[in-house]
Amino acid sequence: MSEDVYIRLARRLDALPNGFPPTASGVELRLLAKIFAPEEAELASVMHLRYEPAAEIAARAGMDPQTASRILKGMVRKGLIRAGKGEGQLVFKLLPFAVGFYEEQLPRMDEEMAMLVEQYFQETGGAGMALPGPPLHRVIPVEEAIPFALQIFPYERATQLLEEAKAWGVRDCICRVQRRLIGKACHHEIEACLVFAPVEGVFENNETIRPLTKEEALQILYRTEEAGLVHTTGNYRDGISYICNCCTCCCGILRGVAEFGIPSAVAHSAFYAAVDSSLCSGCGSCLARCQFNALSVQDGIGQVNYARCVGCGVCVIGCPSGALHLQRRPEEELPPLPSDIKDWMVRRAEERGVPAE
Repeated sequence: MSEDVYIRLARRLDALPNGFPPTASGVELRLLAKIFAPEEAELASVMHLRYEPAAEIAARAGMDPQTASRILKGMVRKGLIRAGKGEGQLVFKLLPFAVGFYEEQLPRMDEEMAMLVEQYFQETGGAGMALPGPPLHRVIPVEEAIPFALQIFPYERATQLLEEAKAWGVRDCICRVQRRLIGKACHHEIEACLVFAPVEGVFENNETIRPLTKEEALQILYRTEEAGLVHTTGNYRDGISYICNCCTCCCGILRGVAEFGIPSAVAHSAFYAAVDSSLCSGCGSCLARCQFNALSVQDGIGQVNYARCVGCGVCVIGCPSGALHLQRRPEEELPPLPSDIKDWMVRRAEERGVPAE
């Protein structure tokens, strides 16, 4: 089976709302060949984002249904696609590159894959994850940074997302694993990505997820805040199932802002940092905590670059004089938040000019 199968798969992935842009060198084809066996790529290249029986997928791929079913089940185990329960049979659907099957490659991430991913990020300038809108992820503010009198919605509260779940877990950050493998590790903890679900016990015996109690999940949330990490999650309101705790040195999405200069790579929270000049000592402690270079000290007083501030609140909880706090942005500056992942896909597809499926 020739390289053509990976070209077809790459084109299929780029036709999804999330996108998978091509490069001049074709590094994306080498990356796909590292992740997918040829027969897996053959099936994935004809799959949809909606669930289908194996026989329908096999027919489009020109493959024996039983063979296709066996391969598809193996692809589910590798995190390449998803399976569900249909009427008396399993059904399968395609996953995008990110957020999708890339994050599921933790057990298989090695130096070769890490180098290919890095080359892909560099050649696309982060555009594969960062462009166009709406962004893949949104920032969730540190709740402690928001004055009590300000309105904050449930989907803006990381603690409420955890409180409403019935199962919790933590997994390694694939971005930090990838950067460590290419010799560019940062000092932040690796095991930092929180996952949660409405069904008890779903993370038991999971290859990559360590089950937690709710209290343990909340402790990780607070610990990562103190460490200066930024909470991000899917850029929609309902159906949230994870919280990433991100740094601009490793996160494929936040690097879009800090390294590749794409301000819209992540959706800002509905807040921004503000300084009380009567309390500010000009110590500069906040500068080291801001990962987006949104803060400066001028004439002994802290200043906020409104356009660069993502509203994470990390600077606020590190201010020794209590001079920083979060303010809500004007309503007219806040784009409507997609209601769920399907709504997000429709909007993203419209922006990219591809079918929403």
